[in-house]
Amino acid sequence: MSADTQTLDLDVVGAYLKDHLPGFDGPIEATKFQTGQSNPTFLLKTPAKSYVLRRKPPGQLLKSAHAVDREFRVQKALAGSAVPVAKMHLLCEDDAVIGSAFYVMDHVAGRNFTEPTDGDLTSQSRGEVIDDMNRVLAALHEVDIDAIGLADYGPPGNYFERQVGRWSKQYKASETDPIPDMDRLMDMLAERLPEDDGQRTLVHGDYRIDNMIFEADGTKCLALLDWELSTIGHPYADLASVLMQWQLPAGKEGRGLMGVDRKALGLPSDGAFVKAYCQRRGLERVDNLGYYMGFCFFRMASIIQGVLKRALDGNASNPERALKVGQYVPVFAKAGVQALEKG
Repeated sequence: MSADTQTLDLDVVGAYLKDHLPGFDGPIEATKFQTGQSNPTFLLKTPAKSYVLRRKPPGQLLKSAHAVDREFRVQKALAGSAVPVAKMHLLCEDDAVIGSAFYVMDHVAGRNFTEPTDGDLTSQSRGEVIDDMNRVLAALHEVDIDAIGLADYGPPGNYFERQVGRWSKQYKASETDPIPDMDRLMDMLAERLPEDDGQRTLVHGDYRIDNMIFEADGTKCLALLDWELSTIGHPYADLASVLMQWQLPAGKEGRGLMGVDRKALGLPSDGAFVKAYCQRRGLERVDNLGYYMGFCFFRMASIIQGVLKRALDGNASNPERALKVGQYVPVFAKAGVQALEKG
């Protein structure tokens, strides 16, 4: 494996899969997905079938980051549930094979939308896509974690207290320039922690439309991808993550809905999306949404700061995009402060 994360040694990969994956037969053609900044991901094509290989990046990594073993475990546990996931095949934790741990799963063919307004869809179809996104989110939070063997997938205690502490440390470890709003946001989140209301569910951690595969000719979600940040925690973090994304500018960079005529495009308001989610889960309402939104802006700012640091250190998955994305850290930090101030 080359050290730049961009290529795979196909002879090594082919030999390993031949020995460890029943039914596998080469030769392999590999193409690296350019979306995603964390774990380099490759489409592996063989004459009979296509697979996806997802690996840790090489080099010095932040502790607990890039946990491909956890990604593999949670998706394998969800097989057959109401949460659509790709079929997991194997996990290799031996760094000697290609330079870092990796797993192999089925390639799920379908459509991927990079933003809510993406795609050549009618307003009705666009609304149906977002409604199915809502359905999967509610289904995720209704999963019986004991029944599928994930009760120990995250530590007990106040999820937001744990996450604010974790991401504050991650941010400080990858900090490059002082950002006053980020420091203020971390302080505000720590000071305004909500009391633990007892909800403890599986959470995705990065729930966005671009992490989903939909039917090629329909509106049903076929697979929820990119489980690196998944854990046992509070479901409203995932819900707020969707709404957070929608507050950003529309287009390929922001991928949000700021200034968009949602009704004309068949897209729901924030309130309608929350109401549908509550109906699916049998909830009366969601209180303290401003805090959860502020937390999501903070976590995303911390994540993209790490992306920027990897780019500057020379081991980013997509260096050019990483440097561009890194410019948004102050934007997310400011938005997080504003969300908390609004309540």
